[in-house]
Amino acid sequence: MKVVIAGAGLGGLCLAQGLLARGVEVVVYERDASLSSRRQGYRIHVDGDGDRALAATLPAHLYALFRATAYEPAPRTPVFDHRLRQLAVLETAGSGRHLAVNRLTLRQILAYGLGGVVRFGRAVDGYAVDGERVSVRLSDGTVDGADVLVAADGVHSAVRREYLPQQRIVDTGVVQVYGKVPLDDATRELLLPAMYAVFTPVTGPDGGYVGIGPVDHPESPADAAARLAPGLTLLETDDYVTVSYGARRETLPGLRGLDGAALRRLVLERTEGWHPRVRGLVERWRPDEVFPLTLRSCVPIAPWRPSRVTLLGDAVHAMSPAAGAGANTALRDAAALSTALGTADDGSVRTAIAGYEAAMVEYGFAAVRRSGLNGTRVLGQDPLPAD
Repeated sequence: MKVVIAGAGLGGLCLAQGLLARGVEVVVYERDASLSSRRQGYRIHVDGDGDRALAATLPAHLYALFRATAYEPAPRTPVFDHRLRQLAVLETAGSGRHLAVNRLTLRQILAYGLGGVVRFGRAVDGYAVDGERVSVRLSDGTVDGADVLVAADGVHSAVRREYLPQQRIVDTGVVQVYGKVPLDDATRELLLPAMYAVFTPVTGPDGGYVGIGPVDHPESPADAAARLAPGLTLLETDDYVTVSYGARRETLPGLRGLDGAALRRLVLERTEGWHPRVRGLVERWRPDEVFPLTLRSCVPIAPWRPSRVTLLGDAVHAMSPAAGAGANTALRDAAALSTALGTADDGSVRTAIAGYEAAMVEYGFAAVRRSGLNGTRVLGQDPLPAD
């Protein structure tokens, strides 16, 4: 069996590792020129589902490296107002440990050993199914053949647009400005002890909010890589705090035209009168690491007829970050699909995909709905449209 994966995000790389471990031929096509060529966010919350998926798909030494580079925050979400008066403490749902990891670090770990598998600078633009084979059309005009095509190419998936044209992707009405702050002696003084948690929202009087999440590595990632994967040079190894600002889109127009310094000035204007600790974190944003992002979500749809084409992660169940479930659900997809395909033969591929999709549709769209409800309640997002 040969599997072509569209997209080298977390889910696509995790699936590739799981399939290779099961002896399946796999090729990953990625639009970007490299893992680090585009900002996709900083800190990721990995819950029990994500942790179990990584344990099931990664070689033992790479899973050990993931755990060695993951920070274990307090498993709760303290909520503060803009003057840092604590309003609530929300316990984090789910079984297993809750971890925080740098996105690029995890992506590098997932890509390690896949040098002959991942083809950068080439995107999957479409496909055609002919009996039991899939012809995969690539952005450079070439075609590759596969037994299975997996769309792991994110919220703007070209494969999903062709395969599931009935699915809608909607703007949630909220935009965020992401930044990061070095975690050093000065910035540690700005964090309350309760902020070393899974996530800390600070809510403003006008509906805006600041989100705080530290990545305080238990061991130097460079030392951990030297010990567990000597050939891997991690690109980002410093401790830091993700500090984001979110608000309704109508209050933050024109973000795409602003550079990092201008975005920082705008957020400082929006947080005038907030507690000095919060503003002190925003003031320490590095302009070259600040970028805006529009929050989007899919609208769940009814199950579809399985075929030799399937999907995982944001390509099928993109969701608001309000439940911290997007990356974890993609990793869960990858582990489940690698198991299904790894145990299938040519005559049972469709049955294996059908079983995977039946479960994925249930838990994936449940996570979309949960994230939508949380986003409406906490972040001021538009309600998720009816199915």
